[in-house]
Amino acid sequence: MNKKKNNNEGIISKLRLIIKSGKLTIGFKTTIRSLKDGKCKLVIVANNCPPTRRLEIEYYALLLKASVHRFYGSNSELGVVCGKIFNCSCLGIIDLGDADIDTISD
Repeated sequence: MNKKKNNNEGIISKLRLIIKSGKLTIGFKTTIRSLKDGKCKLVIVANNCPPTRRLEIEYYALLLKASVHRFYGSNSELGVVCGKIFNCSCLGIIDLGDADIDTISD
C-alpha cells in the first residue's frame, strides 16, 4: 500500500509539471483519438476505469507503442490532480514538456 501511495505522489508531481509545460488530452474519446493519430506518448488510466475501456486503450497503445500507466486512485482523484472539477478516467500525454518519461513510467 505504501508503494502505491509513493507511486501516486510521483505521478501527481509529474502530472502537474506536464500540465504547466506540456500538452495532454483529458478523457476517453480524446485519448483514443490522439492514440489513433499517433500523437500520444503515454496514457494514464484511473484505477476504476471500466475494464472494456481500459482494454481498448491498452490495445491501441500496444499497436502504436505508447506506454500505459495505471493511476492508483479513482477517476475523481485523477480529475482533481489535473485541476478539473469533473471526473477523468484517462489522460493522454502528447508532449511531456519539462518532465522526464523514464521517471513517470517507473
